[in-house]
Amino acid sequence: MVDRPLYEMTLTEARAADLASIQAGRGPATRVGAVTELRIPGPGGALPARLYHPGGPAGKLPVVLYFFGGGWVLGTLDTCDEVCRRLCRGAGALVLSVGYRLAPEHPFPAAPHDCHAATRWAAEHIGGHGGDPARIAVAGDSAGGNLAAAVTLQARAGGPALAGQVLVYPNTDHGSDTRSMRENTDPARFNRRSVEWYWGHYLRHPADGTDPLASPLRATDLSGLPPALLITAEHDPLRDEGEQYADRLAQAGVPVKRLRYAGMAHGFFTMTGTFEAAREATGQVVDFLRSTLAP
Repeated sequence: MVDRPLYEMTLTEARAADLASIQAGRGPATRVGAVTELRIPGPGGALPARLYHPGGPAGKLPVVLYFFGGGWVLGTLDTCDEVCRRLCRGAGALVLSVGYRLAPEHPFPAAPHDCHAATRWAAEHIGGHGGDPARIAVAGDSAGGNLAAAVTLQARAGGPALAGQVLVYPNTDHGSDTRSMRENTDPARFNRRSVEWYWGHYLRHPADGTDPLASPLRATDLSGLPPALLITAEHDPLRDEGEQYADRLAQAGVPVKRLRYAGMAHGFFTMTGTFEAAREATGQVVDFLRSTLAP
């Protein structure tokens, strides 16, 4: 655990503290068949990526693109390493973790454009790695969930076809003033000030927050998006806007499964070595992916 809120640290300190906290809580590494480091083309240059293979018999496997959390400011491929391992092994899928560009060095819309480019690359090239380009889902936690949602909006307009989306306590609306945002002010946890700190680094101008690629809840039409699993935490400022997004998806005719984890705070999903709820939530994601990505 960190001694003070990340928003009181320098960026260098916050990035190191965030990774250290996640690594301390994730537990032993889950074994998978193989892990390969890749470089894939992005709109601003090559992006680091990590491909997890479950092993076993040869054949075209389903594919999950995973985008790590960290408020678009923190995070690396190591941030979500254990989550990707568990999804890979549990779902029997290739998992491609994408190292999108971070703010404030690369503000919005760099991250959603990088993630969409990586998704299009996967659709075109994952067959050469044993994946099935007809069975691709996107997933992510926190800012990664926001980016997964943004990718579905971009893919609806410009491809590729996606089979599912997993959004774990995603940011969905810049400047939201929900009940959960007002209530969660504890400085020992991810709180309203944390949310404001991340948005402040991510956006060049507050007006950018009205763009649906930054705030998916602002999209006027959510029809035609892939089936969704949306997970929230009880003690999370992002709880209500995440659940509002689930409501909007359902109203647009998108199949949605929504789960709220009682007693949990933002960030619990990556703490699989600490919380039974994290392991249960990961199992729910695995079940959703197995169902959604079935041949």
